[in-house]
Amino acid sequence: MKDLTLRHQSGNLHGKIQITGSKSESNRMLLLQALFPQIALDNLSYSDDTVAMKSGLESDNDLVDIGHAGTSMRFLTAYYSSLENQEKTLTGSPRMQERPIGILVDALRQLGADISYLKNEGYPPLLIKGKRLTASEVRLSANISSQYITALMLIAPTLPRGLCLHLEGKITSVPYIEMTLSLLRQIGVEATFSGQRVQVFPKNDIAQTTHAVESDWSSASYYFSMVALAKGADITLSTYKQNSLQGDKVLMDIYEQLGVKSMVKNNTLYLQKQALGSKPIQLDLSDAPDIAQTIAVACYGLGVACDLTGLHTLKIKETDRLVALQNELTKLGATIEITDKSLHLQKRSNPIHPNVLIETYHDHRMAMAFAPLALLVPIRILDADVVTKSYPGFWEDLEQNGFLLGL
Repeated sequence: MKDLTLRHQSGNLHGKIQITGSKSESNRMLLLQALFPQIALDNLSYSDDTVAMKSGLESDNDLVDIGHAGTSMRFLTAYYSSLENQEKTLTGSPRMQERPIGILVDALRQLGADISYLKNEGYPPLLIKGKRLTASEVRLSANISSQYITALMLIAPTLPRGLCLHLEGKITSVPYIEMTLSLLRQIGVEATFSGQRVQVFPKNDIAQTTHAVESDWSSASYYFSMVALAKGADITLSTYKQNSLQGDKVLMDIYEQLGVKSMVKNNTLYLQKQALGSKPIQLDLSDAPDIAQTIAVACYGLGVACDLTGLHTLKIKETDRLVALQNELTKLGATIEITDKSLHLQKRSNPIHPNVLIETYHDHRMAMAFAPLALLVPIRILDADVVTKSYPGFWEDLEQNGFLLGL
């Protein structure tokens, strides 16, 4: 599927959808399961990223290629570093080899890791010679990616004296660190996070436990947009928790400003269309940057101006997401400005250009963030299969809810 034409037959949405398990939670738990086999897992994500993570953890090969899976690259770098007497070459797609990993490598080297760069300094591919990591303190910059911090936290219980992380600078995506902290505690690992310091204590053994992964809030974000853009809508999504660990749960508060009423009851997320004001939206998304694309596109469709800040991490994702958003929204008729960490969208005054071909830049979130606009105008999505990175059944779920798909 290269080029998908998308439109909706009525503009009204009514349906029930089962969302796959959270990619973020799944990948964390898979690494913990590799370290502590007493853990059983239910409702794992079936995204490409999680498949890559599972394959990387189970691989006996000397060379492991994780493709576009950024989380897997960070987590496996830490994991392989701690495996005594094992040697791995860890690589990925051409884009992955442009995404920096030096901060994590430097931190692991502080712990005693043996990691070499095979091409460009600070970037994959990596040659990792696993060994016993004996140091128990590390300093690292916290304003680039929370995944570096999480990768270290996940292997910390198996270190002889645990690990104390001293975080320097403004901490990015704090809810993802809190998620890791909570998951560690749920399996019996003692861990604390206060100010600029994370402490994880050593743990040799844990009790048998089964962990059910919550469904993915990032994947739910596209349905929040669909409800906001629909003529009328009520949708239910499963399976969600009232006390979710995922930072993207902030969607509930954000989309209330965009005309979506939501609630979680009995592990089900209920979404309903309600009246929308025209007040501009101003958001700091430094704790939930993955939903920035979805929100920006929804605001454009609704004719609502928005100013989104805290987006500095978007430049090192699957693509430079700020440039990609500017390019594709401009094609549709938007007036938009970006900086290296913010996006400023003017209120739409003209009709949306129909049948525009949206370039996805090998980025799953570009495809899914723009798809809801099909409720308003026909739209074309290039490289539509890119959604398998996080939500393989996305197009099928849309088809079941009144969207018409054509090649």
